[in-house]
Amino acid sequence: MFGRLGRLVVHNPWKVIAAWLIAAVALVMFAPKLSDLTNQDQASFLPGKYESVQAQKLAEKAFPQSTEQTALMVFKRGDGKNLTEADKNKVKEISGRLGAAGVEHVSKVEAGDAKDKIALATAYIKGDQQDKFVNEALKELRDKAKPLVEGTDLKLGFTGGVAINVDNEDAFKKAEMIVMVVTLVLIIVLLLVIYRSPIAALLPVIMVALVSMVASPVIAIVGKATDLQVDQSLNTILIVVLFGIGTDYILFLLFRYRERLRAGDDKKQAMVVSVERVGEAIASAAGAVVIAFGAMLLATFGAFKSMGPGLAIAVIVMAVAALTLVPAVVSLVGPTVFWPSKTWQKQPKGTAFHKIGGVVGGKPLAVAVVSGVIMIAFAAGALNFKADYDQFGQLPGDTESAKSMKDMQLDFAAGTLNPTQVYLKSRNGQPIDKGAAEQFARSLKDVAGVGDVNGAGGPEENSHVKVSDDRMSAEIAIVLKESPFANKALDTIDPLRDFVHEHQPDGTKAMVGGQTASFTDIRKATNRDLSVIFPVAGLLIALVLGLLLRSVVAPWYLMLAVVLGFIATIGATVFVFQTLLGNSGVMFMLPVMIYMFVVAIGTDYNILMVARLREEAKEGNEPRKAAALAVEHAGPSIAAAGVILAGTFASLMMAGIDMMTQMGFAVSVGICISAFVMSMFLVPSVTALIGHAAWWPGHADRAPGPVGRGGQDREPVLAGDR
Repeated sequence: MFGRLGRLVVHNPWKVIAAWLIAAVALVMFAPKLSDLTNQDQASFLPGKYESVQAQKLAEKAFPQSTEQTALMVFKRGDGKNLTEADKNKVKEISGRLGAAGVEHVSKVEAGDAKDKIALATAYIKGDQQDKFVNEALKELRDKAKPLVEGTDLKLGFTGGVAINVDNEDAFKKAEMIVMVVTLVLIIVLLLVIYRSPIAALLPVIMVALVSMVASPVIAIVGKATDLQVDQSLNTILIVVLFGIGTDYILFLLFRYRERLRAGDDKKQAMVVSVERVGEAIASAAGAVVIAFGAMLLATFGAFKSMGPGLAIAVIVMAVAALTLVPAVVSLVGPTVFWPSKTWQKQPKGTAFHKIGGVVGGKPLAVAVVSGVIMIAFAAGALNFKADYDQFGQLPGDTESAKSMKDMQLDFAAGTLNPTQVYLKSRNGQPIDKGAAEQFARSLKDVAGVGDVNGAGGPEENSHVKVSDDRMSAEIAIVLKESPFANKALDTIDPLRDFVHEHQPDGTKAMVGGQTASFTDIRKATNRDLSVIFPVAGLLIALVLGLLLRSVVAPWYLMLAVVLGFIATIGATVFVFQTLLGNSGVMFMLPVMIYMFVVAIGTDYNILMVARLREEAKEGNEPRKAAALAVEHAGPSIAAAGVILAGTFASLMMAGIDMMTQMGFAVSVGICISAFVMSMFLVPSVTALIGHAAWWPGHADRAPGPVGRGGQDREPVLAGDR
């Protein structure tokens, strides 16, 4: 199959290149943009069965004004002294003038509490959190507020949900630019070192850039057709995935192409054979990645469910390009792709990988034990894993919303930023009993973790309950002691729910809503999703490996190695960020990110190595010699791909966003573990130990006939033979 594909592409290169160029131009001009599908509101990805979602629906119906987006205005004196009465009056004046400034979508701006050093005001913006005009309204409010504060003793900063989103949006845009630049520079430099050729260094960059012009619109088209919204981090992650995986596939092809040129093939035949030999490995590797991403469709949390298919589409497009576009271009360029280097003309002797292969093949038991112990040692750190849902804490600390949040906490509880709402809904058709509801509201102060119950305002100054116009629903706003996104705050929600369900007034149903409640439900959804996605994906990837290798033995120890690599990656990340840096936890989406990139891509490297192991065995080499030769010949491409992909993900650490820093560190470390510990040492050494039984029942390692050219002149010195 892949031999036929190689011949078709190599003998019709201009047609293949033209088809890709036409597709790219058409999609860029006429397809929707991926950015139109992104969503900043994590809570909107929850399914309707969760209580926070049900509470939100009740709020939208009964208290439409309370569902408006809010921006918290934090006032303090520039000299840091206590506020005077004149300062507090000025806050009220500024709030009134902003409310009358006619900012579109802003319904009102009202002054709130004022204490010793901090005074608060709240701006209400009509719209949903993901509506772009909400962010624009906040930006306009900021602009109009600046001249009102100038010339006074006051300083003003905006924080709260909308302000965080605006700063978040800006931070992610900067992150995309930084990641793009660092990724490009890194890939070009590393490829120059590997190939000593500017053409070979620039080729993957140009190819991946063209593929990205196709992949993003295709994802957007599918998203539009299926009403799919994606998390805002997809754009940044997509850059890394396309450049990382794309460069991997191109490297696999170019390394084999160079090998065939050294064997004496002409430029076209070398590419045909390369596609034939590597095509199955690339297709199987891409299939494993697509399955890993596609398994996320089983998630209940929409951010996972939407991100998986988007990345799967990108991988499919990249794999197709690696097997069509890249061979077409290289078949035209020929050996010039390696210019001005002459290393492609001769097989180097005594390389580092020749020596490593000798050790792996000569002492497989020792190599397996040492590499296994290293991975287990890293994995031990996973025992201390704690998920962190504090999206505010993951933003850069120098933003206006972050600074204003810290200022607010000088006088107010951290939960003031996003109060938690308790809703009462009549179940018997009778109006809410205001007295019973008020008594219920006051009892909430006794729940652990609750700091205060906010007043409802209006003529009844001591009231804590806001009743809907039809008197069938009531809303109670409570302030938690902890930051609304911190794990300690999330831990208070279930006990709070138990309390309100047990003490709800007769004839009513009580529900807890708000962002803290939403993230509590997100935590539940995430834990459920991980318990479903991982085993299903593992079984499906094992099936792909079984079909590729015609074996029921090899897929199991390969998947065990991948699972161990996954746990080792989490352990290393926990050790750095929780133990060394003292973070309360690591980003809650990190296990899924590690799963998507380390498990899926780690399987890529395993597939390439084990496919080469089988190929060397087919040449008539015994298991240990086959392992040595596989490491010698597949090792350089795996090492190069691992270094480039790890470096690509490490570029995320330059983004200035904590979640990106954690992701970049975790995935780059995981890739290094997969490439340099698992694929280079553990898998070939275990395969050598198991011997022919690794390929049972298909025994695809048996030589079909006499030893071919591939088995000649390749006698690595095994460590055990010295």
